[in-house]
Amino acid sequence: MLNPIDLAFKKAKNENRPALLTYTVAGDSTKNQSLIILNTISKYADILELGVPHNTPVADGSQIQTSAYRAIKNGIKIEDIFWIVKKYKKNKNSKPIILMGYYNMIFQYGEKKFLEKCKKVGVNGLIVVDLPWPENKSFIKKCQKKSIYFIQLLSPTTSKERLNKIIKDSHAMNYFISMLSTTGGKLKVSSKKIMSNYFKIKKINPKKNVVIGFGITEKSIKSLKKADGLVVGSAICKEISVSIQKRQNPVTNVANLVKKLKYKIL
Repeated sequence: MLNPIDLAFKKAKNENRPALLTYTVAGDSTKNQSLIILNTISKYADILELGVPHNTPVADGSQIQTSAYRAIKNGIKIEDIFWIVKKYKKNKNSKPIILMGYYNMIFQYGEKKFLEKCKKVGVNGLIVVDLPWPENKSFIKKCQKKSIYFIQLLSPTTSKERLNKIIKDSHAMNYFISMLSTTGGKLKVSSKKIMSNYFKIKKINPKKNVVIGFGITEKSIKSLKKADGLVVGSAICKEISVSIQKRQNPVTNVANLVKKLKYKIL
C-alpha cells in the first residue's frame, strides 16, 4: 500500500505540476487556529508540513522563529500537536502530514512511544533537522516499520559520494535545501542554479521525489516548477504575523496566499 505522500506526488504529476507543500508551526497562534488553518489550506496544498515549536530553532529564520515563540508562549505541548493532527485527519479532505522538528522532542518523548503515537494519529512523514545521515540509519528503520517516511535533508554542498549513500537509504521523498541559509532567507542564488543542483540530485535516483525548500516565495515559485515539489513556509508564517499585527483574520489571509501559490505552479 502506497504512503499517502506517494499518492500526493502521483496526483501532482498527473496534473503536470509540482506538489505544493506548506509549512506552518503547530499552535500558531493557538491550537484551534492552527487546526483551522490546516483544514482551510487543504483545498490548495498537496502535503502539509507541521513544525514542532522549539525555543532554539537553529535552522529557522526570523519568520518561523516568531511563529514558534508565539506558539510556545501560548503553551503548546507535544500532546497538543498530536491532538491537532488527529483532529485534522478526521477531515475527509485531509492531506498527508509531515511533522518537522528537532531530535530532542523525540528523545524526551521516547522514540518508540513517539513513533507509535505518530502512527496512531496519522502522521505520514518526519523531518528531523538535527538527525543527519548516517546517525539517523537506526531511526529510519524504526520509521519504516511504522510506514512513516523519514525525509532526508540534502544541501548544495553535499558531496556526490554522500548524496548517493543518503539517497540509497532514503524513503521515497527527499528535501533539497536550495541554499546555505536559515529558512526564509532571500534567495541568494539564481533559480537556474538551484534547478541545476536539483537535477544533479534527481539523476541519482529518478524514482525518488525531491522537493525544494528554503526561501521560496510567491515571486520565485514559478521559476522552480520543474521540481517534484516545492515547500513554502516562511512566507506563510509571515502572513500569519502580519495578519495578527493588522488585526485581520490569519486563516483567510493564509488561505488566499496558498491559493495564489497554487495557481502560480499550474
